[in-house]
Amino acid sequence: MRMRTLGRTGIKVSPYCLGAMMFGAWGNTDHDDSIRIIHKALDSGINFVDTADVYAQGESEEIVGKALHGRRDDVVLATKAHAPMGDDPNHRGNSRRWLVREVENSLRRLQADHLDLYQIHRPDPDTDVEETLSALTDLVRSGKVRAIGSSTFPASEIVEAQWVAERRGLERFRTEQPPYSILNRGIEREVLPVCRRYGMGALVWSPLAMGMLTGRIRKGQEAGTQRAQRTPGRFTDERKLDAVEELIPLAEEAGLSMVHMAMAFAVAHPAVTSAIIGPRTTEQLDDVLAGAEVTLDDEVLDRIDEIVPPGVDVNPGDVSYEPPAIGDVAQRRRPREERGAAQKG
Repeated sequence: MRMRTLGRTGIKVSPYCLGAMMFGAWGNTDHDDSIRIIHKALDSGINFVDTADVYAQGESEEIVGKALHGRRDDVVLATKAHAPMGDDPNHRGNSRRWLVREVENSLRRLQADHLDLYQIHRPDPDTDVEETLSALTDLVRSGKVRAIGSSTFPASEIVEAQWVAERRGLERFRTEQPPYSILNRGIEREVLPVCRRYGMGALVWSPLAMGMLTGRIRKGQEAGTQRAQRTPGRFTDERKLDAVEELIPLAEEAGLSMVHMAMAFAVAHPAVTSAIIGPRTTEQLDDVLAGAEVTLDDEVLDRIDEIVPPGVDVNPGDVSYEPPAIGDVAQRRRPREERGAAQKG
């Protein structure tokens, strides 16, 4: 695979990144088989592996750690923190208290002495971004982390983090990990332009739209993938199903499988560094890798634009994170007792 530079870090990564979410209790529970999949991906030219502490509550990181034994120096290793890791309310979020502890837990599970990329999995409205960046800066300066990134941040919060880093002399986010696929193009409006503006690498997740773009989920049929069966609401949206029915003949005319067309689309955007693949089986990995050299010509890209216009999420409800002011009543109303006091005054 022809390597790409991850933002302006100077780190070279493959255009496909091996996502490890499906290794462990959330997907493939056979550790030996999961390790074989990881080794096959590395042997096929992938040098970028992404996981997270929350994936199967640390089990994914443990599997990746075992798989990388003896091969760590050849891999760009990324993980994430933010999501709850137990019932303790302080074992989550983006606070210094949690991050400096959880990075040690991740390093232990990964059997590593450093992370090439440590990402904040989601924004945390309860934590000042300066607090988060300050903690991450210390991790970089201590040698435990090489670069830091965000994941599924709205454009406004990416910009705020960049400004805070500049004003306070802190390490800045070098990457962003947003959802992106033919069916989910909303990040083309602001997030990807912001990434380019600040020289951030973009490693996009769910390029197959959680299986919708495999061609196995069709209108009038029962959901055919394991994830679809677990979360059926995401796979019954008529707008997405209608788009898939238009994309399938387009792929056939181009002589491509749906998987190969979808993956080639994701890495064609100039702001995208790498697309995360998340195989659960060797067969799924083989299918994706078989199209690693596919590129889409302008005619195919133009027709995709006609089916799903640039900057559009076919189902707006697929947005993975929205700032709390949109849905949290407490963010747009004063407490009732305050309102009552103001009326009496």
